[in-house]
Amino acid sequence: MAAAAAIHSAIPAARRNMFFTGTPEIYFGKAVDNSRLVKMEDPRRNREMKQFGTALACLFLLVFTYAWQHFRAIEYGYHIESAKRELNNLTEMNRALRLEDASLRDPERIDVMARRMGLVPPEPGQVIRMDTTTVDSNVPVLASVTPMLVIAGK
Repeated sequence: MAAAAAIHSAIPAARRNMFFTGTPEIYFGKAVDNSRLVKMEDPRRNREMKQFGTALACLFLLVFTYAWQHFRAIEYGYHIESAKRELNNLTEMNRALRLEDASLRDPERIDVMARRMGLVPPEPGQVIRMDTTTVDSNVPVLASVTPMLVIAGK
């Protein structure tokens, strides 16, 4: 106790007031027994709470539906833009392929390449046209086309 008094006297008075200001507050605990209390239900309060909950649920559904539609619209916008981009790319590729096809089908180019490979134009009698040939009756035919007479009814 003497040591505490010695330390207490060594601290200046201004600093001592900083630690201890006013009267000490004392709290007493009181044991309360609420086991015999019965809660009375208020029907008006229950009805108000149900109405409030219903209104809150409707508000949540409206906000959620709006947000869902908004984000779906944004997502569809992205899909539309990517489809437009892909359409432009495919259109450009189609144009390039058509140009390449036209250049590859050029008869002059084919003639020049054929002459480089040593090919010559066919002699008369070397070309047999398949669409004008007559069918030999001794050779079996896989399929044939015969004209059919159709008589219109009533």
